[in-house]
Amino acid sequence: MAKLSSGKIWPYILGGSITLVFGMCVATIMVTSKADIQESNAYMSKYQEADARANEFINAQINFDKKYNIEYVTESIGVDKPQIKYKVTDKSGKLIDNAEIIIDISRPETEKFNQLLETFTVQEGIYTFEGATFPKVGVWNIIARVQVGDDYRFYNLKADTRIKEVFEF
Repeated sequence: MAKLSSGKIWPYILGGSITLVFGMCVATIMVTSKADIQESNAYMSKYQEADARANEFINAQINFDKKYNIEYVTESIGVDKPQIKYKVTDKSGKLIDNAEIIIDISRPETEKFNQLLETFTVQEGIYTFEGATFPKVGVWNIIARVQVGDDYRFYNLKADTRIKEVFEF
């Protein structure tokens, strides 16, 4: 007991604490470096660019929404030859057949299944995209960049291969 009270134990406690903290830091770095962390693809760009141009994207959406309507009219998505469809009209209800649309499809947790669709057919204001694949059951992000003339907006959806309903985010 005299040995502990003589003050010679504190260097061991201090050394052990420093070693423990250092070991926990190394373990944290090793575990997080193995994690499958994906970058955001909001606005079809890296998050740094999306953050820097956020006001521009919001103002573009407001201007687009003053003149046009876009509607996701896909019946459902699934593994068997899915078609993704959008309908574009102006505010008076006139069908728009000259919009440019690009679709980015991704899973929320991985970039492994990302797809970019740029080829579509237009018939009576309905833009139909074919060739998408949904190899995994569940939720998919479908981001469309819709442009009519100089006006554009991003139309972001969460769609599920198991149910018909979709949700804008």
